[in-house]
Amino acid sequence: MKKLIVLLLMMLPLGAIAQEVKIAFVKTQEVFMAMPEVSTVEKQIADLNEKYNAEFKQMQDEYQKKYSDFIAQQDSLTENIKLRRMQEIQDIQQRMDNFVPIAQQDVQKKQQELLQPIQEKMRDAIQKVGEENGYTYIITPEVLLYTGTNAVDATPFVRTKLGL
Repeated sequence: MKKLIVLLLMMLPLGAIAQEVKIAFVKTQEVFMAMPEVSTVEKQIADLNEKYNAEFKQMQDEYQKKYSDFIAQQDSLTENIKLRRMQEIQDIQQRMDNFVPIAQQDVQKKQQELLQPIQEKMRDAIQKVGEENGYTYIITPEVLLYTGTNAVDATPFVRTKLGL
């Protein structure tokens, strides 16, 4: 009997805690895409991609010109000059092969660098909404498996907090 009373006393706080749990979810993608800073970042990334594409096009044009000149003059060139021009063409090809992954890495790095403050701003707004409304948990679509009838959609609160 004593054990039963101790067990009931131990479970009593758990029952009180379970009743106070408030769960909300936020559609982070919807909020993120509504933030005006995102379109600015997208424009900056598009400009950076355009610069890299122009640089790559210039390399391709240089490669095409040197290759065409080499093919046209190949019969009249001495062996030493042929080897040197073939080496130049191979060097340009190597630069082009190295350029693509480096450019992609630079674009990804810049994108992460520009998006991080926006993501932090959204996380801060979500946290403030959670604190202001007394939510125990706020779930995002990345981990949302099921939304029961007791869950609150806090997306409008987050949008308001961000001034959207």
